Amino acid sequence: MDLSSAYNYRLDWIASFVAVAHKGGFSAAAKALFRSQPRVSSHIGELEQVLGARLFDRSVQPVALTPEGRALLPHAEEILSRLGAFSEVADGASGVVRGELRIGMYPSAAAFLYPHLVRRLKRAAPRVRTALIEGPTLSLEDLLAAGDIDLAVRPVLPLVRDDRLLNRWLWSEPLVVVVPSGHPLAGAGPLSLPQIASYPLVTIGEPTETAPRQFETNLAFAEAGIRPAIAFQSNQPQTLAALVRGGLGIGVTNALAMTTANCAGLELVPIAESQIQRRVAVWWRADRADSAVVSLVRDLICTLPSPQLPGPAGEERPA
Repeated sequence: MDLSSAYNYRLDWIASFVAVAHKGGFSAAAKALFRSQPRVSSHIGELEQVLGARLFDRSVQPVALTPEGRALLPHAEEILSRLGAFSEVADGASGVVRGELRIGMYPSAAAFLYPHLVRRLKRAAPRVRTALIEGPTLSLEDLLAAGDIDLAVRPVLPLVRDDRLLNRWLWSEPLVVVVPSGHPLAGAGPLSLPQIASYPLVTIGEPTETAPRQFETNLAFAEAGIRPAIAFQSNQPQTLAALVRGGLGIGVTNALAMTTANCAGLELVPIAESQIQRRVAVWWRADRADSAVVSLVRDLICTLPSPQLPGPAGEERPA
């Protein structure tokens, strides 16, 4: 194998190229790489000179990849991924796993799971560092598919559209109805979907998506042939709680979310249809080179305890 042409390219050029492509600009890339902006600009200029092609269109903001840049980006990403795996294998040979892993979680999962993960990692793999990226369910899929995070903890629904993504189940949890104290449904016992749909709803979801996808609540009503009035949607448990407390609707959300919100003045009521649940999994990209750090953290997440979830009258129940 002739490697002579490979000696024309420096790894820091490639790292700067990938960073600018991912971050959408030289300044943001410099900040992410802990380098000066002139240094990053110099790396890109030198790489373009050796290649004999422009990689970025600098006439637009944010800078955009040229056709040549788009063609080279996946190969540059693969080089960095393989180099990271090379380093991890070398460390693993001496019994040490080290590295930094970017993990994405939606808000209630992050509030419950991430502290447990950090504490466990300090004991099991003290040289592994994690960076938490919180975001709504659909954005986690996009970040994982783009390679901006290494693992994601997100629900199984809405279904992912990228067949490169695999998952391992973590826990299931029921959906609950959230009502203000003193509401006619408070203390009424398990509620049927028709009872719930007789009120304006505040639900989980992302109303700005151009092609809406089925979250657990939407799917449950659709399968029952019921079209409820959705007053508001939010991915933030505290916002959902505040809207319900303000009398703007009754909430339907996953039980774990209510452990992270201020539930003063609210009551949780179970849903009669017990099969209506949120299934949560850890996700990764199957087409990426296997990584000792990713494998270790993924396996560790699967050993963490399931959440203790709120039940009626403040009771707790395991997931």
